[in-house]
Amino acid sequence: MSDLRQIPSVEQLLEVHQVDGLVRCFSRQLTIRAIQEVLGEIRQEVTASAKMPNEKELISRVTEKLSLWNKPSLVSVINATGVILHTNLGRAPLTKSALEAIQRVAGTYNNLEFDLSTGERGSRMDHIGKLLTQITGVEAGLMVNNNAAAVLLVLTALTKRRKVIISRSQLVEIGGGFRVSDVMAQSGAKLVEVGTTNRVHVDDYRDAIDDQTVAILTAHHSNFKIIGFTSEPTLKELADLAHQKGILLIDDLGSGALLDTTQFGLTHEPMVQESVKAGADIVCFSGDKLLGGPQAGIILGNMDLVRKVKKHPLMRALRPDKSSLAALEATLLHYLRNEAEKEIPIWKMISMPTTKIKQRASSWVKEIGFGKVVAGESTVGGGSLPEETLPTFLLSLEFPKPNLLAARLRKENPPIVARVDKDRVVFDPRTVFPEQDESLLKGIKHSLQQKLH
Repeated sequence: MSDLRQIPSVEQLLEVHQVDGLVRCFSRQLTIRAIQEVLGEIRQEVTASAKMPNEKELISRVTEKLSLWNKPSLVSVINATGVILHTNLGRAPLTKSALEAIQRVAGTYNNLEFDLSTGERGSRMDHIGKLLTQITGVEAGLMVNNNAAAVLLVLTALTKRRKVIISRSQLVEIGGGFRVSDVMAQSGAKLVEVGTTNRVHVDDYRDAIDDQTVAILTAHHSNFKIIGFTSEPTLKELADLAHQKGILLIDDLGSGALLDTTQFGLTHEPMVQESVKAGADIVCFSGDKLLGGPQAGIILGNMDLVRKVKKHPLMRALRPDKSSLAALEATLLHYLRNEAEKEIPIWKMISMPTTKIKQRASSWVKEIGFGKVVAGESTVGGGSLPEETLPTFLLSLEFPKPNLLAARLRKENPPIVARVDKDRVVFDPRTVFPEQDESLLKGIKHSLQQKLH
């Protein structure tokens, strides 16, 4: 009980000289809150027979708590995993021009919904609508905050309380428990499943169409493949059937590639332009996957249909903000100028020559003085091109406790995220920006120097 009496009050601590600096740095209100929490912790510890800390230790704990509260939770990391579109690490990094565009419009006032030529209210979609039509050849386009939102909005606006046909092979679930069937149910559409998990034919769709059917929905397989005894109609076959029957074809394209992936040694990923050419009435896809832009859901299609989607009340809840619009506009301009491969980070990574990768990995080994260069594989990730890999070279560090080393690396500043492969930790230069090399090597050296415990 005597130790409890030694615990100072909040006011007593506020009079200590060192606490004045905390008040100036973090504010009086927040400092008082930290002091109260620390004193509460000490009261519990002393009651449990712990030793009463001295004044210096107490203030150190208050300082540590304040620093922790003010430390950003969302931070930049070094992605050395070789997964280009790493969903858990933020997917596609933005281009330099996209970052500049965000800074330009977010730090001041802008013409988000203001028509500078007339002085009247404008539409935020005007900033990207024309670009989308120029690049893809569609009549109209708009943007929402992600592709799940795009599909939900389209189905709600165009198919509510009507039947929508989808193949059983396309009722996918992707990361985070997102299921196409759940989104369809939430939209109010009546789901009609056709075919089997591995085979579906045009006649399956034709037989399912009745006077309550409003659309056929196709969904990209995303993060899995069906191989072996399989078949699916082409998009053009489904478009021809839909238009013959007077219903819509809605294509949930997923990744949204605007470049042909086969030129980089990968299998063919369905392209936005191909969906449009095949006759899809509405095409939905992501902005932060193979497009290489910000998180977004992009909706393209017939002018009347897109206008109807845009006017739906749900659009206001799903509309993008000024920063996302600015970043998408800047990203799309690279495609318009035919410079995506040399300006957009994910395409630069995908097209990176293995000779350059091996050279960087070798320089890392030389700088660290430990490890070796081994052949490996990079993956695209992000629900794109499942099982597809790109040849690469890795820095390989054999370590008695590889998971311990990986954990240490994640505590570096900036954190380093690497791959653990059996008894080694590997680092892929493909996904490490050249300007991050110095920080990467410094972090690896520091982590290796720590005692093994």
